[in-house]
Amino acid sequence: MAREIGSVGVVGLGTMGAGIVEVFARNGVDVLAVEISEAALERGRVTLTGSTDRAVARGKLAPEQRDALLRRVTFAVGLAALDDVDLVIEAVPERLDLKRRLFADLDRICRPDTILATNTSSLSVTEIAVATGRPEQVVGMHFFNPAPVMKLVEVIRTVVTAPEAVADVEALCARLGKVGVTVDDRAGFIANSLLFGYLNQAVAMFEARYATREDLDAAMRLGCGLPMGPLALLDLIGLDTAYEILDTMYRRGGRNRRHAAVPLIRQMVTAGLLGRKSGRGFYTYERPGSAVVVPDDLTPPAVESAAGDAAPGVVGLVGSGPLATALAGVFAAAGYRVVAVSGGEGPELDRLAEVDLVVEALDGEAADRRALFTRLDAVCRPATVLATAGTGPVIDLAMATGRPADVIGLHFPYPAADRQLVEIVRTVRTSARATAVGRAVALALGRTGVVCADRAGFVVDALLLPYLNDAIGMLEASYATAEDIDHAMRLGCAYPVGPFELLDRVGLDVALDLQRGIYRAAREPGLAPAPLLEQMVTAGYLGRGSGRGFREGTVSS
Repeated sequence: MAREIGSVGVVGLGTMGAGIVEVFARNGVDVLAVEISEAALERGRVTLTGSTDRAVARGKLAPEQRDALLRRVTFAVGLAALDDVDLVIEAVPERLDLKRRLFADLDRICRPDTILATNTSSLSVTEIAVATGRPEQVVGMHFFNPAPVMKLVEVIRTVVTAPEAVADVEALCARLGKVGVTVDDRAGFIANSLLFGYLNQAVAMFEARYATREDLDAAMRLGCGLPMGPLALLDLIGLDTAYEILDTMYRRGGRNRRHAAVPLIRQMVTAGLLGRKSGRGFYTYERPGSAVVVPDDLTPPAVESAAGDAAPGVVGLVGSGPLATALAGVFAAAGYRVVAVSGGEGPELDRLAEVDLVVEALDGEAADRRALFTRLDAVCRPATVLATAGTGPVIDLAMATGRPADVIGLHFPYPAADRQLVEIVRTVRTSARATAVGRAVALALGRTGVVCADRAGFVVDALLLPYLNDAIGMLEASYATAEDIDHAMRLGCAYPVGPFELLDRVGLDVALDLQRGIYRAAREPGLAPAPLLEQMVTAGYLGRGSGRGFREGTVSS
């Protein structure tokens, strides 16, 4: 049976450390909160009392509960105060040399049976553990910010960690009301390994001027339901912290290029553009430490409140599948007169001769789409804009017509009826007028339009699918279960759904087709579809539509 941890020491009272103190004290555990100086200790005390006072003001904590919580916390300068606690967890800066020195000191001071835990997010727990004479008593206990709110704790065991120590920490997590996910000591663990590959790729897209910072962030918030866009999240984390995490994961994780920090990150760190903490990062803030974004040189002009002359009056819709049906409802609900055509052949297309915009939503192959655009070019009047709602290269369809300047992509992320986003895809031949029509359509539909270049995956899928592919690779390597990976991303990163639940919803065959397209365009080894994904599709395990996917049974590679 796991022993009950009655007293805990927390070393380092920054934002994370103070949050961890609050978690323990809220749940009836006596805490010794330790810092290196009186000034640092006072800052930690202010952070803790500020957090609990805000919880009272929001009705999350009764005043008497706050007072009882604070009585459970004893503040002290120096490690000597930790000589009789059951567990010590550190939340000092993410530097291996510092943590190793700290653990060597704790090993001399603490009782032989005291568990020593590190809150590191990316460093090797093994390297920290061997700085002590009790490596079997050292574990990782990775909380997520803000610790009082986020439900996940990653429990990291090394090759020498005693099973009893792991069991004690797992029981403590349950007592704290947290979901503990236990994994081996690997760079980035679960959440950061998946999260930072995605964040790094978003910076690369911004650096390449593929889309604006606002459009990148809006695409992932509105197209995926994420709580924050990637660039805003990096500003919150801190560009210096992000760089250190990426660099550590790249060096420790087999030099995976998904974790090779984009040059722009290093340049911004060197320039002191660290995000909110410095007052400027990808965005500019009211002052250092503020969350209030203020306009700067990159801020786009305000969107017009009305669609204006560019808005089409009559929309033609080609297709008969689920996407076409959903889009017909979306356009009709916005007040458009919709002329629906089920297929791409025959005299039925003549009904589109006088429409202002045609949106293609066929379920067919690329060749069928190209043939359709050739016919639409002949049928529609010269001013008509031709759009595709598909995921393939828009330029291929544009060049099948004699009017490539009037062809755009209008991509509605899944599920099309619900997502408040339209990706407006312009090719190298798309005119400003056609792009303006796309913007006007998004505005008239009451959705946010983001403009991007014609590249595999556009914005949402280009960032989402590699993240899902990375998760499959993690499962394939037997590092964690599908359930634990889903828990990590929902509870540690506040994602609305875990990667495997999402894959089963979307369809594994759809995901594979998209990932293959992204890989063909980039030829980056880290973007090659995971072999397990290809095997699942070959076996007919496609997700909910087939009755079995990642969540419906145990699948091995």
